[in-house]
Amino acid sequence: MNKTVNVKNITLVGMGIAINIVGAFIALGLRLPIYLDSVGTIFIACVLGPKYAVATGVLGSLVSGMTFDVYSLYFAPVQISTGLLAGIMYNKGFLKGAKTPLGVFLFTLPTSLISAMIAAFLFGGVTSSGSSYIVQVLSHFNVPMVVSVFITQVITDYADKFVAVILVGLAVKALPKSFTKELANNR
Repeated sequence: MNKTVNVKNITLVGMGIAINIVGAFIALGLRLPIYLDSVGTIFIACVLGPKYAVATGVLGSLVSGMTFDVYSLYFAPVQISTGLLAGIMYNKGFLKGAKTPLGVFLFTLPTSLISAMIAAFLFGGVTSSGSSYIVQVLSHFNVPMVVSVFITQVITDYADKFVAVILVGLAVKALPKSFTKELANNR
């Protein structure tokens, strides 16, 4: 039985990685102001827990970074934070129902700080993301670069993670109860 569960977990992690890569590719290609690179990470955080979500996020960043978006490599710490904190928020019931906006905010704020520091200090606020346009607009209004990057990251990260949590919530609801119960029992 345990080997079956491990195969299921590995398969689900692989699916989460693929979801992250496809989402990132779409967001990058369309220059969206959100990232869509953590939908798989959040899904895995909800069905398998934080440790699997961290692995999903980091591996997704590595594959994206080596194939089509080198910036993704540098943002792997954001995926670590997202996987860990989304798993904790889900386990505490903060990503369901009326608590969802608060739960998303609670795990988005630390990830925004991490991503803002990476974007500001490594890349001067300009990365491959569509949110870089917002940073550039704010800089024309003489907003200091670090402040404009942080403001942009908080707003775009919250929107990105909120969309991801809604999509994941719908996906988790659609899964058979017996399947999610089995996964929860074998975390």
